[in-house]
Amino acid sequence: MNKAELVQIIITQLEDKLHIAHASTQRAIDAATDEQTVPEHKYDTLALEASYLAHGQAMRVQESEEELRQYRALVIRDFTESPIAVGAYVELQDENDIERSFFIGPCSGGLTVEWQDKEVFVLTSKSPLGRALMGKEDGEEIEVKIHDKTMCYEVVTVY
Repeated sequence: MNKAELVQIIITQLEDKLHIAHASTQRAIDAATDEQTVPEHKYDTLALEASYLAHGQAMRVQESEEELRQYRALVIRDFTESPIAVGAYVELQDENDIERSFFIGPCSGGLTVEWQDKEVFVLTSKSPLGRALMGKEDGEEIEVKIHDKTMCYEVVTVY
C-alpha cells in the first residue's frame, strides 16, 4: 500500500480547490472595482457588497493555502504496529458488514478521494468519528454517537 500516493491525490484535489478559490477571488475583485459598481447614490451598496465578497474569497484562498501546507508537511508513516493518529489509513466495518475507508488528515475533513478502487473519506481528529478512532488499533471496536444515533464499527485495517 502506497500511502504517499493517497496523500498526493489529496494534495491534487486541494490544489484544484485553491485554483478555483484564486479564480473566484479575481472575479470578486474585478466586480468590486468595475466602473458599473460605482455608487450612484448613498444607498447604492453594490461596490461595498462586492468588496466584502472579494475579502471573503481572499480568506478562502488563505485557508486553502494552509491546508496545502499542512498536507505537504505531513510525515507519512506506517501505523500497522501503532495506534491510530493523524496520517493513518483506516478501514472500518459497521454492524451491517459494510466496509468504509478513511484517512485521518491534519485538515480538510469531508473531502472524498478515489484511491485503489476505493472511496476514501478524509477525517480530522476533531470530528466525532476521528476522535473515536484516535489511539485505537487493528481489531478494536468503537462506538460513535452522533445526535441520537449510535454507530458501532470494528477497525479492520490500520496502515
